[in-house]
Order: sequence, then C-alpha cells, then structure tokens
Amino acid sequence: MQTKPVVMEKFHIVHTSFVVDLSFTNNITILMGYSGVGKTAVFSFIQECMSIDKRILCINFIDYQKNIGEILEQTSGKLIVIDDADVLLDSDARKHISLDEKNQYLIIGRNPADLFATKENIFELVSTSVGEHTVFTIQPYL
Repeated sequence: MQTKPVVMEKFHIVHTSFVVDLSFTNNITILMGYSGVGKTAVFSFIQECMSIDKRILCINFIDYQKNIGEILEQTSGKLIVIDDADVLLDSDARKHISLDEKNQYLIIGRNPADLFATKENIFELVSTSVGEHTVFTIQPYL
C-alpha cells in the first residue's frame, strides 16, 4: 500500500555525533533490520524531539500496558513512531494503522503482518560515517 505522507516528508536532527536524516515516501514506513544497527537509537533521538514538535508521538515498551489501539484511534495529525512494534501491536491495531488516513507511521519491527504493506513500505536503517558523525538514513529493504 502506498500513500503520500500526511504529516512530514523529511525528519532531520543532529544529536551529538549522530545525524538522523529520514525521507518518507509513504504514509506507513516499516523499518526493519538486524539487532544492533541503531533502530532504537534513532527512536530515542526522535522521541527527544517529541517535546518540541507536537506532530510527533512516540510509543515503545514503556507503553506496553496501555491500550495502544485506543491511543491510535484518538490521535490525529501525528507522525506516530512505534518501537518494539512486534510486541506492542495486536492484529486490530495493525489493521487500524493500515486504514488510518489521519496519521503517518514509522513502525520499527520485524513483522509487517496485517499492515497491508508492500515492498514500497518496507525500509532498512543505514548508517554512514561522515567525518566525526554517524548519519542514519533509510533505504528500501531488499
């Protein structure tokens, strides 16, 4: 499923020696990859921006006891970033995300089931050393 981003097409932040430079081509971006490549670090950098950019809502393992589906249903106009999505999202929440036209999603996990995703939605994190910085970008998952 491919639809244009409804909240933002780019996210860019510099955090100490790290640069997060993400370009979104779809309303749902699923970020997959091996452990240790920096997915959770990128999540934490985005989460820090949540206090100054009201368009961002971050959800992770700390929220496991909350009703994630209810949070998603009550939210509008946000880039919703979900780390540990494999654990946090049940089938109903995944279906809601796949049909949600009010929000944009960056989903970090390994299981795209029930998200009606195509290869255009699935990306992997890439890190590149540029001088003293590590730059995180995303590229289509092969």
